[in-house]
Amino acid sequence: MEQRRADGGAPALNPLSKLSHYDEQGAVRMVDVGDKPTTRRTARAHAFVRLSPEVIAKLPENPKGDPFEVARIAGIQGAKRTSDLIPLCHPLPLSHADVEITLCDGGAEIVSSASTAGTTGVEMEALAAATTAALTVYDMCKGLDKSIEITDVYLLEKTGGKSGDFHRHTSASSGVDNP
Repeated sequence: MEQRRADGGAPALNPLSKLSHYDEQGAVRMVDVGDKPTTRRTARAHAFVRLSPEVIAKLPENPKGDPFEVARIAGIQGAKRTSDLIPLCHPLPLSHADVEITLCDGGAEIVSSASTAGTTGVEMEALAAATTAALTVYDMCKGLDKSIEITDVYLLEKTGGKSGDFHRHTSASSGVDNP
């Protein structure tokens, strides 16, 4: 819808047009990254799946099979399909995607990684991998316990691009974020 100035003059610019994913008319758009330089981009993300001690004890006999191996492959597939899930993400030719799942006190810690040589970053691909893996652990274990929780989904680090590198600071002893 066109916005008019209060005095009836020419249409006022839409305030959304100053945002990178909106055009001058306020319509959502994909950002054109065609003129940006190709650089190596990497990202790592984290998720945690809280599992009860009872579920952890039953994992070897899980009737659906090994939830962590299925989740690892699902996470890699999630990274590859990110642009199908997030409307304005660019489809990226990933040069690498991986998911590591570690059983630890209270559940499963998931760390994903993604990389490419491209004109836009792979943070969303790493986050999609970690989240997809976490959802798959839930799916594979929900027959054992429906109260499983997915928590602590966040970007650990990213490298490359105009905005530079980002590294989340965590306490070495507790794994808790320090702002």
